[in-house]
Amino acid sequence: MTDNPKPVEPTGPSFTPCSGDTWRDPFGMYAELRDQDPVHHVAKGDYWVLSRFDDVLDAARDHRRFSSAEGLTFSYGERQRAGLTEVAPMVMLDPPEHTAFRRLVSSHFTPLAVTRIEGEVRAFVQSRLNEVATAAADHPDGEVDIVAALLKPLPSMVVAHFLGVPESDRANFDRWTEAIVSANAQGDALQASDAVGELFGYFSSLIARRGDHPSNDTISSLVHTTDGPTPMQILGFAFTMVAGGNDTTTGLLGGSLELLSAHPEQRAALVERPDLIGDALEELLRLTCPVQGLARTTTTDVELHGRVIPVGKKVMLLYASANRDPREFGDDAEELDIRRQPRQILSFSSGAHHCLGAAAARLQGRVALEEILGRFPNYELDVERATFAPGSFVRRHQSLPMRPYGRLA
Repeated sequence: MTDNPKPVEPTGPSFTPCSGDTWRDPFGMYAELRDQDPVHHVAKGDYWVLSRFDDVLDAARDHRRFSSAEGLTFSYGERQRAGLTEVAPMVMLDPPEHTAFRRLVSSHFTPLAVTRIEGEVRAFVQSRLNEVATAAADHPDGEVDIVAALLKPLPSMVVAHFLGVPESDRANFDRWTEAIVSANAQGDALQASDAVGELFGYFSSLIARRGDHPSNDTISSLVHTTDGPTPMQILGFAFTMVAGGNDTTTGLLGGSLELLSAHPEQRAALVERPDLIGDALEELLRLTCPVQGLARTTTTDVELHGRVIPVGKKVMLLYASANRDPREFGDDAEELDIRRQPRQILSFSSGAHHCLGAAAARLQGRVALEEILGRFPNYELDVERATFAPGSFVRRHQSLPMRPYGRLA
């Protein structure tokens, strides 16, 4: 009688997509990939993973060899499953089509244009923090879920503003947004088919209204552009804004609060000097990197570090790993340093697909941190009870218990 053979242990590092609780600490996996296998092949799914800063940056900027046209996940046939074979959203376009569409809406998202909503953002945050204070006072442990109270509602309000959704319609918009973001994070927008249908119906009506009554929003700009996009393309843009502009900012804010909680001396410095928050935000963006990675598809064989990625293969660009690469950021790349002022980060990607909403995300991050640290400088988080949202591309808290005033006496 022979012994059962032992299973073969894998040699070297491996990439396993994260979701939910496994998002707590993917960073050891990233470090092993960077150091031992920077051009990593995942047999299950037949895709590749790049993890070093220079490689990810070069691929993000090289739309000719690394195309977005087949979708941004590591799954093949993504556009077909989503019913997007005829009309692609902006994020699935390559230049020059992508450049032309982006030009139609980019004026609304410049840093100067975004500053015009700072008052509205600040008033929203202050109002929500008033509710946080009341809820904490009523809770036996002085606790509140800061994600539900502020970190999710804030980006939904901002996206609604840019899309021109009137305040009277925002309750429905928030409901659709929550369903779509949750389904999209899990790579299956069809899970939210009812919400998608209602959202498309709403924006079809809004597009028609903006034709007769334009306003200062992106939908009006697209509707009134000569030889502009079709109604379906405008709907695709609205869907992209909803799916991509919400959970990313939630991830930035939750991750930033956790990092500052873990580094009380650096948090104290920001409380003492709120003028440092703007620069500190770049370091927080570097380490939180809400979009941990997105995929491209090779249009030709690509040789890198002695390996050949064949044409037509999905390639995962690990932005979050690149942002922690000691080759770019020094031996302490894994550590928070609010005075680091990183020269270049990949939290918003780079090149043609640099995030359109980067200035809006920075504004929300800065204002939210200014108000939270000013109002609740001694906040405490229960990170052990915190939960992370499902989905393999965006790292964000689903819940994050906070004691705004610290521990009760």
